[in-house]
Amino acid sequence: MTSILMDTMPWHDGEQRMQRLLHVPPLPEQPISCRGPPLVALGAVDKEGRPWSTLWGGQAGFAGPIAESIIGLRAQVDTRYDPVFSELFGNRPSGITTDNPMVSGLAIDLENRRRVKLFGHMVAGSRNDGDVGQAQLVVKIEESLGNCPKYLNKKHILPSRSNPQLIFDSPQLSQSAMDLLSRADAIFVSSSRGKTDMDTNIRGGPPGFVRVESNGPSGAVLVYPEYSGNRFYQTLGNMQVNPLAGYVIPDFETGDVLYITGHTQILAGKEAAEVLPRSNLAVRIFIDAAKYVQNGLAFRGQPGDASPYNPSVRFLLAEKTIPSTDISGDMKATLIKKEIITPTIQRFRFRVASHSPVLWVPGQYGTFSFDEELNMGYSHMRDDDPTSLNDDYIRTFTVSSYPGRDLPSNEFEITVRLHGKVSEYLFRAYEGAGIEVPLKGFGGSFRLPQATESNEIIPFVAGGIGITPLLGQLPGLDLSRLRLFWSISINDLGIIQDLFQKWPDLAVPTTLFITGSPSSIDERQKSIYDTIQASKAHIELRRMQADDLEQSLADTWYLCAGHELQRSVLSWLTGKKVVWEDFNY
Repeated sequence: MTSILMDTMPWHDGEQRMQRLLHVPPLPEQPISCRGPPLVALGAVDKEGRPWSTLWGGQAGFAGPIAESIIGLRAQVDTRYDPVFSELFGNRPSGITTDNPMVSGLAIDLENRRRVKLFGHMVAGSRNDGDVGQAQLVVKIEESLGNCPKYLNKKHILPSRSNPQLIFDSPQLSQSAMDLLSRADAIFVSSSRGKTDMDTNIRGGPPGFVRVESNGPSGAVLVYPEYSGNRFYQTLGNMQVNPLAGYVIPDFETGDVLYITGHTQILAGKEAAEVLPRSNLAVRIFIDAAKYVQNGLAFRGQPGDASPYNPSVRFLLAEKTIPSTDISGDMKATLIKKEIITPTIQRFRFRVASHSPVLWVPGQYGTFSFDEELNMGYSHMRDDDPTSLNDDYIRTFTVSSYPGRDLPSNEFEITVRLHGKVSEYLFRAYEGAGIEVPLKGFGGSFRLPQATESNEIIPFVAGGIGITPLLGQLPGLDLSRLRLFWSISINDLGIIQDLFQKWPDLAVPTTLFITGSPSSIDERQKSIYDTIQASKAHIELRRMQADDLEQSLADTWYLCAGHELQRSVLSWLTGKKVVWEDFNY
């Protein structure tokens, strides 16, 4: 199927309202062709005026042009539960239609990240009934527009015999539907501004980017972020005029499918951030009707590369304790000192100029905004740095200094590993330049029992730079009660040496799991390794294992590590209370 370009259509009132709301001018988009798409998402409006969406296809060639501005689709479909099939074919005899219902479409090739939006009217169709039947649909195309490849996660589409089974038909979602949403990395949405126009498009992201805000008997409520796009706002413009929308959420691996129709609410600016932190634009869906059909799709999708533009999952404020993003007055943190600990780990000291005392407690993090320094403004595409398009440049760093110890009360330190644009900026920064960064506040509650609070053993598991929550609490701890299990790369030995030099007694309760071979390090690192070997720490030249953690030590354990080690430790310490800080905001 090729893109059929019509004369430029005027922006309708809803699109203009969205463009005004977000202070952006409309810009033309170049057409993109999508030849022989293996999938087409279709939208139609039912007799109650509600849009629905579906997804047909399975192999290239099932859809294509049959005359000028006329396309045909021949597909295996679910004739019992597919809401778009029911609307287009339900009571119509085969052949030429007389009422010519609206049809919107999205021809999409996920494997090659290509898509074309279509709008027109059904002119003919035929059906071969049965639970799984054959449908032929002929549509006269009146509008089409190519779209960019952003947020399309690659899938290799293959045909598959469907066997549709209705699992539930209710606006309250079943557990199977909730599970599907937690895996979904693509949803298709159809919207309409009335009886004259429709639009079908895709929203992609990381698995689970659609969040379930509530799930009561009257209907579930979903929220998903609107990422930086082409700023046409065609879908959102329709929702401004008519908030009704229909969604289809496919499970590409199982063939299960969730059909939803409901009314939407556009959340912008602060209103979006209060529901879905780190978002400037989001959509809330109030589900009015939904169907979950097991094995209802006539295709499967083998996963390929995720879109490089995908940001991480944004969680609802109700799901996680999110660091504050409201700037407290004019609080600024000035970089006054930096120390190189290893080639990839540095320590940064900041001074805060504030009219009121800056207070934090051991174990908390500081929340910074680097937006002024790093935000390059709007771009439609940025292939050299794709994740920057949805980056708010807000970062949290654990405070690795103890309040008021060895530093003035308005100074604090963070210890940072080189990873990503913000740490690259800090590593390049010159402390004499007076660099100021907005400090949004301190938060978190990852607190170890202080010396006067308990006589119990305190087991702490750290992975690499996950040692930082301990650094900011050491002065208040009884080291005789601490048991430190620390997994670290041999390339980061400098941080061990730095810590043991400041706290020689810490070596005694420490077991180091050093990954990497001593023969691979240079002479300077070898000298550091020899120094660590001479300490009283216990050293294992291997990865940490389950039986290394003496579970009889305590009922409560403390953990700060990357996702892989975190998952392992949580599985090893089954039955124990594990206190850990989740920095995936």
